[in-house]
Amino acid sequence: MKHRQLLLAIAIGGSLIALSACKKDEPAPAADAKTSAAKSETADQFIARVNEEYREMYPEMTASQWLSNTYINDDTQLLESKYNERFLAQLNSWIEEARKFEGQKMSPQTARAIQLLKLMTSMPAPKDPDKLAELTRIASRMGGMYGAGKYCTGEGDAKKCRDLGQLEDVLRKSRDYDAQLDAWQGWHSVAQPMRADYTRFAELVNEGAKELGYADTGEMWRSGYDMTPAEMSAETDRLWGQVKPLYEQLHCYTRTKLQATYGADKGQVNGMLPAHLTGNMWQQDWGNLWDILQPYKNAPDANISDALQTQYQDDYAKELAKVGPAPNTTQLFEAERAAQLVVSKQMTERAQDFYVSLGMPRLPKSYWEKTQFIKPLDRDVVCHASAWDMNMAGDVRTKMCIKPNEEDFTTIYHELGHVYYYLAYNKQPPLFQNGAHDGFHEAIGDTMVLAMMTPEYQHSIGLIGNEPQSHDALINTQMRMALAKVSFMPFGLMIDRWRWGVFDGSIKPTDYNKAWWDLKAKYQGVAPVTARGEDYFDAGAKYHVPGNTPYTRYFLSHILQFQFYKGLCDASGYKGPLYNCSFYGNKVAGQRYWAMLEKGASQPWQATLKEVTGSDKMDASAVLEYFAPLQDWLKQQNEGQTCGWTPPAENTSAAAATPARKQR
Repeated sequence: MKHRQLLLAIAIGGSLIALSACKKDEPAPAADAKTSAAKSETADQFIARVNEEYREMYPEMTASQWLSNTYINDDTQLLESKYNERFLAQLNSWIEEARKFEGQKMSPQTARAIQLLKLMTSMPAPKDPDKLAELTRIASRMGGMYGAGKYCTGEGDAKKCRDLGQLEDVLRKSRDYDAQLDAWQGWHSVAQPMRADYTRFAELVNEGAKELGYADTGEMWRSGYDMTPAEMSAETDRLWGQVKPLYEQLHCYTRTKLQATYGADKGQVNGMLPAHLTGNMWQQDWGNLWDILQPYKNAPDANISDALQTQYQDDYAKELAKVGPAPNTTQLFEAERAAQLVVSKQMTERAQDFYVSLGMPRLPKSYWEKTQFIKPLDRDVVCHASAWDMNMAGDVRTKMCIKPNEEDFTTIYHELGHVYYYLAYNKQPPLFQNGAHDGFHEAIGDTMVLAMMTPEYQHSIGLIGNEPQSHDALINTQMRMALAKVSFMPFGLMIDRWRWGVFDGSIKPTDYNKAWWDLKAKYQGVAPVTARGEDYFDAGAKYHVPGNTPYTRYFLSHILQFQFYKGLCDASGYKGPLYNCSFYGNKVAGQRYWAMLEKGASQPWQATLKEVTGSDKMDASAVLEYFAPLQDWLKQQNEGQTCGWTPPAENTSAAAATPARKQR
């Protein structure tokens, strides 16, 4: 996840910044001269000035946000809130100044920069200073509640508190129905106190969006794609229509296996998947159900997690050897922590190697010094993975709590995609230092994941042997990938469908939770097994809602990464099934990718996409080409099953969308 779009609720498409407190000491004559110059400047000069002011402000804001994410306490939340407040006030000032150039002659690049300026934040703030301050306080408070959230049971000495990571471990590893339900319900209880804050938050950002000329915040979000908001909505519907049949086959197979594991009554809810049984807190990735869903138990299994655990144990043994015989409890603990840090850096170095093999630069020394690799012991932090550009000049970092498993390993490749995008477009003016659109930023690293998940690459780095891939092994590999990629797609769509409804008023505060589960039923075919009334705020249990990060980008990235992958495979000269292509070490593919990254947001995304793929349209055909063997296999497995699901009766549009039907 890209830090710039996450930064504590502001999610500023290329960054966030605050006015330095020392500005108040500037002498009045200099300020007057600056104001006078601003009145006479051209549009081109205005954008040049904004770029310079923006670049100057940027490091202070990112520093405050880094602290707020890696040292969660009231003080760091206050600092972040104040810096956010000052930046949003400055942003409103820039946007107001830009109005005087409407209708005037200017260069195409300046016109684009002014448009991007208006869309720079996903948290449009009201002009009223009191409301602006209120908005930033709410944003910081919600972010803090999420980051420090814990589910506690028991009292006194028997009290036990678990954070998100510990609760996720239950869903990941346990197959106890009640233990999983308790963990799932426990984390969702953390979000309940956010409900009133989020209601007010939505009111305030809508006021800010309307002052910028948009009908509501959702319309503003949909305006950042070089097309109209209506066209953007239709485009996502079209893309979902392409991949929906594949998702329905995967859903049908998964439901059958859950019923076989937990019983016909507990393994489904009116044909939908029980929300707490998918191995993931938000049902967005079903990979943790591998023990249940693996197609061929006896086929060779490219189990990356086992290989990484072995590497960790080797590192642990080396750390113990440094201690000597008969280590005490403290020494054992310190050796364990040291091994965790070592293996996390080894995993990151391996991911860096993929990018370097394509001709991209090594990460700067400061990256290795300042990155958060593992969870600290002395403070609360936001473990949610993110990538950070701290100063537009090479200070890049990632923030994770890495564990030696496949999920975190692939996440590192993803996050480094953001980092390399930052490094590539740092040459652009600050207002163009962003993705061609936000889905591009999320797709860069995941394109690398597709290439690194091939047997050829995994063998080359010692994760698997060199056995020829059988049909059964291929289906296993494709299933692993589908459980991460295909299962995510409807989730990537529904979160913003919910927020668009909140922002345009079609979803009232009194119906927040009902609407959330109606949409999850419609798109994902998942449901809670117990009632989730309006005293809950289940949307807030997902980081991106209190963090105010638009989410459609992740759906788009899951389409684009396959397009990018196919384009780079073609550039590398690869001939063969798409799913077996690895362009590791291919400098031609790397040069084409780097050239795209360097463009940033300097031109419409359609032109950037065409340079890599040959097409100026987003298209899911590469997804279907990649998963063709699995889709054929799923159809065979689902023969005789009644696939599809029936959402709640009151949601007639949803019920009509995915009718249950006999698989033939």
